[in-house]
Amino acid sequence: MPEATQFGDLDGGGQPTGTLKPNTVLLARYKIDSVLGGGGQGAVYRARDLNFPDARRLVAVKEMHVSTSDPNRNAAMKTFQREANILATLAHPAIPKIYDFFDQNSRAYLVMEYINGTDLEALLSKVKSLPMVKVLEWAVELCDVLQYLHSYQPEPIIFRDMKPANVMADSLGKVRLIDFGIAKVFTSGAKHTTIGTEGYSAPEQYRGNANPLSDIYSLGATLHHVITRQDPRLAPPFSFAERPMRDFNEEVTAAINHVVEKALAFESKDRWQSAELMKQAIEDIRYSRNGPAVQTYNTNQPYTAAPATPAAMPTDGTSLFPAGSTSSIGSTIQPAWVFKAEDEIRGTPAFYNDTVYFGSYDHNLYAIRAADGSFLWKRSTEEGIAASPAINPDAKQILIGSEDKTFIAVGAKDGAIAWSHTTGDKIRASARVAHGYAFFGSDDGKFYALIAAQGRLMWEFDAGSPIRNAALVTNDRIIFGTDNGEVFGLELNGTRKWVTRSIKKPIISAPAIDTEGICYVTGMDNYIYALDADSGTSTWKMRTGGPLISSPVVDRNYVYFGSTDGKLYCVNTQTGKERWSFDAHKPITSTPAVNEGIVYFGGQDYFYALNAKDGKEVWKFPLTKPISGAPCITNNLILFGSLDYRLYALPLVPA
Repeated sequence: MPEATQFGDLDGGGQPTGTLKPNTVLLARYKIDSVLGGGGQGAVYRARDLNFPDARRLVAVKEMHVSTSDPNRNAAMKTFQREANILATLAHPAIPKIYDFFDQNSRAYLVMEYINGTDLEALLSKVKSLPMVKVLEWAVELCDVLQYLHSYQPEPIIFRDMKPANVMADSLGKVRLIDFGIAKVFTSGAKHTTIGTEGYSAPEQYRGNANPLSDIYSLGATLHHVITRQDPRLAPPFSFAERPMRDFNEEVTAAINHVVEKALAFESKDRWQSAELMKQAIEDIRYSRNGPAVQTYNTNQPYTAAPATPAAMPTDGTSLFPAGSTSSIGSTIQPAWVFKAEDEIRGTPAFYNDTVYFGSYDHNLYAIRAADGSFLWKRSTEEGIAASPAINPDAKQILIGSEDKTFIAVGAKDGAIAWSHTTGDKIRASARVAHGYAFFGSDDGKFYALIAAQGRLMWEFDAGSPIRNAALVTNDRIIFGTDNGEVFGLELNGTRKWVTRSIKKPIISAPAIDTEGICYVTGMDNYIYALDADSGTSTWKMRTGGPLISSPVVDRNYVYFGSTDGKLYCVNTQTGKERWSFDAHKPITSTPAVNEGIVYFGGQDYFYALNAKDGKEVWKFPLTKPISGAPCITNNLILFGSLDYRLYALPLVPA
């Protein structure tokens, strides 16, 4: 898709023009590359910032040229400088960053973030239809940036020119507001110049009374145009009701129609009274299209399964051991409770504030009470959940991705959607929350960094292959593997530090690290690798008898991991030599956990507890289906999910 004309036609002229030729250098720093757009008052150029000689850093340079004999010169220059001053104070992912502002050769220049993308007006002329799910995603992002502007301190800012031509979809598929030339600090009761774009401007804006609710009207007009492909500039003013969206787009539901119509109300008091309220209404549509997604129950009763026989599934509080049997520690192992979902539990449960959270392939994220296993709530998704939940305690949120391509954050208390982010393919990797960000990979081959509390995309890294493992995040490094066997080490800003391509087979497991800065990665090529976390260089590797799906776990000077050869290994981190191995006789695909000298892990037919020193069995708990996730150990419980649809809570028995 060709590049859009960022800040497009400065006077509505149409074709890109410009007085600066390629290779012209401004301020001994900005080397002009090409013209992006322009008109009679100036142009917008793509340029290279020469202050970064070893990197190709592109910027957009906006030029303003007004003849010295032009009586409106001072007003035009003041408008241009006002845009620079406004942008210099703003910090939002949907607003281009400003880098510089200067005068040269009787012209003023604004140097800004270069955005590679296409504005929505141009996009409408190039594609036959836009998916409603994408339009709703953009609508949420536009509400978010308007709320940011309208809440700006010390005074709100009104954009005053929301329209498809001023909204760009960048190369990451995110929308960006462009051309702040007529944005203005809002003062209640003050009259403003009648300015805007006919067809998109609110009725009061024609009277010079633009206010934050005027931007909401313009957003409604923009959404109406994008959804119906009917240009409001070609119709009588304020005639949207004569062009029902459903007549032009069969994807329009009654709920979508209500949101847009309310934004387009002639009287401002009848519109959404804030962009935040409009955003919440759109998010309700996105995540509750099939009815309420969250079910809440007030019950103190734990889940009760049907009566079971020794050969069948366990029931709550019922031992799977034959009567009178004991483990090697001399006590019968009985679950504290068992909770049944409606499909496989593939990931690892998480514990937060006396509540256990886990995802199931039945399309639900569950919250249950840790004390007794009683049901609290569940949040539905559109596809199965294979990932494990991550906790953001600062915002009291639970974060998880789904095979519906969406990553969500929900309230820990009630499961209500806080925010979401859509990727290009299924999300099977679990997230890590660190440094205020949520880090996760997707089957679309990209690794994402979002602000954990808000869901805003900070950056994404294209690894070129599906990412299905949770990343390792340290104080200065992010490390993860891909489906084509590459291991990447990124800086926290998403810049690639190193990549290792020696594994050649998919990496499904999550890396681990020791106190010496050595990272451990297991791969489907049968090897475990010890890599320097700073450089990616290999210090040793060890081969097992089968592909490795189990993630490594480091405790003191040893790394523990399972293999599909049926063994759980304990390996010295310094030498790469095996200390001991335990033969479970069947493939081990789950990840172990180490607690107080005991190694816990799930196999195909048993959940095991081993002595960490010598690998001797301490006890085992029989299963009817395998375990693929890792156990979560709290103060007094061992929690793990199984492919038999059940989440088990075993008492944490002292060694």
